[in-house]
Amino acid sequence: MSFIDEINPVNALIVGASQGIGLGFVKKLLQDDRIAKIYATSRQPKSALELIALADEYPERLIYLEMDITDELQIIEAVQKIHTQIDKLYLVVNCVGLLHEDTLQPEKSLRQINSENLLRYFQINSIGAVLLAKHLLPLFRHGDRSVFATISAKLGSIGDNQLGGWYGYRASKAALNMLMRTAAIEYKRSCPKALVVTLHPGTTDTRLSRPFQGNVPAEKLFSVERTVTQLLAVIEQLQEGDSGQFFSWDGSRLPW
Repeated sequence: MSFIDEINPVNALIVGASQGIGLGFVKKLLQDDRIAKIYATSRQPKSALELIALADEYPERLIYLEMDITDELQIIEAVQKIHTQIDKLYLVVNCVGLLHEDTLQPEKSLRQINSENLLRYFQINSIGAVLLAKHLLPLFRHGDRSVFATISAKLGSIGDNQLGGWYGYRASKAALNMLMRTAAIEYKRSCPKALVVTLHPGTTDTRLSRPFQGNVPAEKLFSVERTVTQLLAVIEQLQEGDSGQFFSWDGSRLPW
């Protein structure tokens, strides 16, 4: 039985929910009667029009919060707002991730390494997630099974790296895996029922992957709906010993 069935109703938080996988999670959870409240964040309202429209449509269940996870003060403020309404979270999915933006593109060789771009990758893909872990911990300090999942990437697996390239993205996702693995150990001490995991979603048809879909076979390019369904299935099947692990979309464990 899923931990969501055990608790019911469940409070959830989706971080980075303005588009792609994050927005897909919000839509999927809104269809699920077991979910009581969904808190959903985005960096700025102007890029979250569909999410805000959903929040207007479901005012009792969906609460929109503006939050940039590179700004610790904004994380603190958002968590405080959540804490004024509820004292327990059961499901958190951090969907924030950066692969490319404006002039920042994945590096094909050492010649393209740029320290500012590397810092940007780490700030968004690694540091933001562990700041979330820091400030969300009190909301996981309860006696029920709960899950804190962060979207990582197979490209962050050191053992799986056969092709090279994409230095900043790979390294920031590897750092994310280490940070969340370390947080999982601390969570086990202070909120032992909370499972902390990182998830590889597979190549999903989103803005993040769009410029790089050319070499992806059609059957390996997932719709957002399929990705969310698959990841939720992995989340719901997690067992006590799975905290601190790195899972693929099909539930298999990925090498570090």
